[in-house]
Order: sequence, then structure tokens, then C-alpha cells
Amino acid sequence: MPVDQHDPFEDRLSAALHQAGGAFDADRAALAAAGRVRGRRLRLRRRAAVAGGAAGLALVGVGGALLVPSDGDGTARNGSVAAAGSGRPTATAVPAVSADEMVRTLTELLPEGEVTRGAARGTNGALPPFAQVVFDDGKGAGSISLLVDRVTRGSGNGEAFDPAAEVTPCPEMQLPDAGPDSCVTQTLPDGSAVTLVQGYEYPDRRADTKAWSADLVTPAGQRVSVSEWNSPAEKGEPVSRPEPPLTLDQLKTLAAAQEWRRVADAIPEKTRKPSPATSDSAGDTTGFGGRRILAVLTDSLPDGLEVVSSDHQETEFAYAVVDDGEGRSYVQVNMQHDMSDAAAELYGSDAETLPDGTRVTTRQGPGEKGGEGVVMWTVDTMRADGRRVVVSAFNSGSQTAAATRPEPALTVAQLREIALSPQWEVLGG
Repeated sequence: MPVDQHDPFEDRLSAALHQAGGAFDADRAALAAAGRVRGRRLRLRRRAAVAGGAAGLALVGVGGALLVPSDGDGTARNGSVAAAGSGRPTATAVPAVSADEMVRTLTELLPEGEVTRGAARGTNGALPPFAQVVFDDGKGAGSISLLVDRVTRGSGNGEAFDPAAEVTPCPEMQLPDAGPDSCVTQTLPDGSAVTLVQGYEYPDRRADTKAWSADLVTPAGQRVSVSEWNSPAEKGEPVSRPEPPLTLDQLKTLAAAQEWRRVADAIPEKTRKPSPATSDSAGDTTGFGGRRILAVLTDSLPDGLEVVSSDHQETEFAYAVVDDGEGRSYVQVNMQHDMSDAAAELYGSDAETLPDGTRVTTRQGPGEKGGEGVVMWTVDTMRADGRRVVVSAFNSGSQTAAATRPEPALTVAQLREIALSPQWEVLGG
């Protein structure tokens, strides 16, 4: 076609583009509403036991690509603690990481020593990926556990993401001599923030079990929490060495390893910590995900209970109907953010205050929804940061149906253990 020949297609295309551009208009009201929702940003408050509290979780195997530690040039590296990397996530999809790979990677990143595998979980479970091993460098066995998660970057209203605002804060001392030996938050050269804690498994130091931890958040929102003990288990085992096997510098380097950032990027969206910008239909941005609450509840139930059925709301609530062979029993959990303002109303003078500031109260009485003969046993707890966990059990498979057994299937002591479990800390907040 000669260059000076007129093409009517060009005229039609140009007219169509002008028409489309002139007709386009954003839904300003929707954008403003979304901005207000995203602007309601909540700070994450976790205790330093975030990684170690999940040590009792069951082994889960998930298929996926091999995660191979390297020196940064593509070559395999030996089993020493690696230097910190820059840790920026890639734009491409990251293959799933299995429980086996989590343990293998942790083993590769530890110094020379004997490693015995413990519990583990990959990236495709209901809870974030996790690995736990017993490590012996020849000076005694110590338990090491590591949890990987993601924190949503920014609020969506132009506010910059600040890792230091998301990393575990050093605990406020509730009682004399009840805090850690040391706690410091540092900013690394790549902008990551890390909190390093040297303390004890029991804040009142009723046992000599030491618990040291590193909790790291990167500028990209990847989170790695590592805990270690001077015992083969965090609880129930005698100490086997004066101090945990890794120094604080080694803990920090382990948490900052590039491998864990790739694991964080492989966590599916449905498993990641809910974004403060994600709300339910009422615009409430403060709820814990019900799906993950249910996962922790069922994981925390005592042995010998069969889960007959279970369900959850979108946020803050989940339940399971269990049977120990003597009849069904309904068990529920409610979780709430930032309830400190209501503490005086919820916890009277008879409430117990634990050394870490957690308040605990127990109630036993009739069910609240009219089932004939139904009783309700409740343990109501509030952490020092205002996080409330309430666990209740009934002597019926439904709150509205008649009792099916004399008492709930769980004792008050078992309900208390569930409510105080450090596993709730992996939900974020």
C-alpha cells in the first residue's frame, strides 16, 4: 500500500481509542472506601515464643520442587550457617516447599553436628511452614525450631512498610525478674528488622530450660522466627547443656538466610497472614482468620478425641464436635484483637495473672442457648497485648440440643492448656 494512501482502519481505531478514553471513569466512592479500609492498619504483636510454640505440630508432607541451599553462585553449600542475603521475592510463581525440604534446608544451614528430625510442615498446609530438629554439636542436644510466614506489605494508602513495626517487640516487664535476660531489636543492612531474645521457657524460671529466639521481618514482608532451647524439647525434658547450641549471631544469620525468603514466597495466599486491608462484609479489619483458628484448635486437642465435624466463620470463631467414645462434645474458640480496654470488665479480682501478664479466668455453668441439661465450661484468657482467646466445651454435640453426656469431653485443665497454647501466636494479628 503506498505510504500516502488513506487507511480507514486507522481512523476507526483512533476514534475507538478516543471514545474509550473519554468514557473511562473510576468509581471514586469505591476507591475512597477501599482506601479507608486499607488505612486501618494494625501492628503485629507476637511473643518471642512464636516459632517454638508450634513444636508439637504433626508432620505434614507436601510435594514440591527441591529447595537447594547455595552460596549465591548456584553451587551447593556445606552445612554451615549462611551469611544474610538481600531477600527480595521474585515476580514468578515459587514452587511449593514440602515438610521434608523444610527439615533438609534447616539441617543444611546448621553448623556441623548431629541432627535428629522432629515435626515439620510444608507451605501448603492450613498453617505456615515449620521445621523442628534436635541438634547436637557434641556438647549436648538442644531443640531448634523455625517458622516462616509473610506479613502484608504496607496499608495501601501510601504508608511505607516498616519491618521494625512488624517484628516481635521486646516484652514489657510485668513482674520483677520475670522477663528475659536480654532483648534487642536491630536493623540489618538490607533493611530487615530482627528481635533477639535470651530468656527462659518459663518466665518465672521454675526450670533451668533456656529459650533463645530470633524473629526477623524483611522489607518484602517475609518473616522468619527461630527458637532454640538447651534441652532436647522445649518442655518436659531436663536441660542437656548450659546454653542453647547456637549463639545469638548464629540465630540471626540463620533467620536471615536467603532460603527462608523463598519459602515465604511459596506460601499460598490463602495461608498467609491476613492483610490489614482485607475485611469482611462489614468492613472489619481486625479479625483472625477462622480457617486458621480451626487448624490450631484441632491440632491442640488432647489425644483420644475423634473430630466428628468442624466449621468456622470467616474471622474470629471456629468449632469442632469431638467424641471420646462416651458421647459428643461441642468445643469452640473465639479470638479477638486489642481487647485491653475491656479487661477490667472481663477479668475480675479472682482472675489469675501469669508472669508474662496473661490474664486467665474460668467459668462453669449452664449452656447459653437453652439445650436441655447442657453445661458450658470456659477458660477465658487475654495476653498482655490485648489478644483474647476464649475456649469453651459443652456436654452436647450442639449448644441447642439436649446433653449427651454428664460433662464435656475436655477437662478445665485441658481447655486451659489449649487457650494458653503458644500455637495461637502463629496466627499473627
